[in-house]
Amino acid sequence: MISRSRRLMTALLCALSLAGVTALSACSDTSTAASGTKLTIGYSAWPGWFPWAVAQEKGLFEKNGVNVDLKWFDSYTESINALSSGAIDANSQTLNDTLASVSGGAKLSVVLVNDNSTGNDKIIAREGITGVADLKGKKVAVEQGTVDHYLLLLALQEAKLTEKDIELVPLLTDAAAAAFVGGQVDAVAAFAPFTSKALERPGSRAIATSAEFPGAIPDHLVVSEQLSKERKKEVQALVTTWFQTIDWIKQNKDEAVKIMSKRGAVTTDEYKTYDAGTTIFTKQQNLDAFTPGVTPAHLNFQAGKIADFMVSTGLAQTRPNFDGLFDDQYVKSVP
Repeated sequence: MISRSRRLMTALLCALSLAGVTALSACSDTSTAASGTKLTIGYSAWPGWFPWAVAQEKGLFEKNGVNVDLKWFDSYTESINALSSGAIDANSQTLNDTLASVSGGAKLSVVLVNDNSTGNDKIIAREGITGVADLKGKKVAVEQGTVDHYLLLLALQEAKLTEKDIELVPLLTDAAAAAFVGGQVDAVAAFAPFTSKALERPGSRAIATSAEFPGAIPDHLVVSEQLSKERKKEVQALVTTWFQTIDWIKQNKDEAVKIMSKRGAVTTDEYKTYDAGTTIFTKQQNLDAFTPGVTPAHLNFQAGKIADFMVSTGLAQTRPNFDGLFDDQYVKSVP
């Protein structure tokens, strides 16, 4: 399976010190995206972003008059840094990571909600462990700083435990899943498609998922603030292409699944199991999410909750500024 790291704090590590975590070499400078008519969009291994592969294969970008270089990243971490440094024009990334990048000084705009994770992020435990409370004193593998680390902390908090109550084993997500299958740890926090690998361990089961924390892990198309200001027509074409792609997928489900499962390096049957765990947002759901509100369905509310959590747990020292972060003009203009 293709490795993907849904890293929460990569950009922030470049500027701030995280307890027990060393700043990554990925923070080094990269070149600015070349000017011109082509837009470079980054994406990586998450079911909610695989529709971009369909858009590319079926020529939907060209249909909307936009020249796109769809750039695959084996390392999701690298895609976040590439956007923050200007090496690419847009990226598919989580709200958590976008907030971390903004805290680190990046000027970004969320222009589209691709999906919400509604079960494809899971905490999977060995036989004999029936709930999160049973993780006390157990070895739990997770990639530190990822949204699955965030999910683990939320689940522990709900079970009236903290990270200090478990033995955290920090590993990259693919290695964490492998360690769990190999019996080296008692539980693992991971995202699809690595959840499929983890569940190969006999007797294993999910004891908590993102479905239990609605809105906690939204995924987006994020562009540089400069791109949104200077190339509005092309950004509009990207957003319009997304919704046309989702419509095409609905009408050509079997062919679409073949394209997306190939991109994810899983079988079509495995890919079909991810459908319920990733809720692709409609235009109306996008509009509702962008509208300020006081429930988990609203991005401003969820961003505030994530920011407070980051500060309270020491993942960030200050709350990011949300001014101008959520830009709904493009979704509103989709035909």
